[in-house]
Amino acid sequence: MKVVGFNGSPRKDGNTSILIKQVFKELEKQGIATELVQLSEKEIRGCIACSQCIKNKDQRCAVKKDAANEYIEKMLGADGIILGSPVYFNDVTAEMKALIDRTGYVARANGRMFKKKVGAAVAAVRRSGAVHTLDTINHFFLSGEMVIVGRVIGVGRERGEVEKDEEGMQLAKTLGQRMAWLLKKIHG
Repeated sequence: MKVVGFNGSPRKDGNTSILIKQVFKELEKQGIATELVQLSEKEIRGCIACSQCIKNKDQRCAVKKDAANEYIEKMLGADGIILGSPVYFNDVTAEMKALIDRTGYVARANGRMFKKKVGAAVAAVRRSGAVHTLDTINHFFLSGEMVIVGRVIGVGRERGEVEKDEEGMQLAKTLGQRMAWLLKKIHG
């Protein structure tokens, strides 16, 4: 079994990454492989609504100038998907929104190809917008007929500050345990 986590933060190893890695620790304890994808490392742009994925039905985006197809492949190869984003103006980052739009559109055009995969949402927040951010991520999962196992909200602004949020870190740990349990029930 494998879980891929996407860090939608422009900060490679910031608070969102810390929360995802906390979830990963619990998954790895249960023998589940993990992979962290940093959206800050490669370009991904928004959907251009060309509708070629509907015509082609090849599980790929017709726009091949960025990392979207690489990310689709990673999602297809995983049993679980974690989407994590810091809160930017009360929602996910532009990078995370591009990932959701591109992969989600291709998935829907291809019979909801991520259906029955396990999804989890992670949000790093300073003050407000966490619920809306989680809602955006969960709509991706629900639209794709995925199984949502839970969510994490961690509070922190400066890099590493989320580690001081004991409750947020505990939520991430618990989410990892619950995700491992559900993956084993489904694929056991």
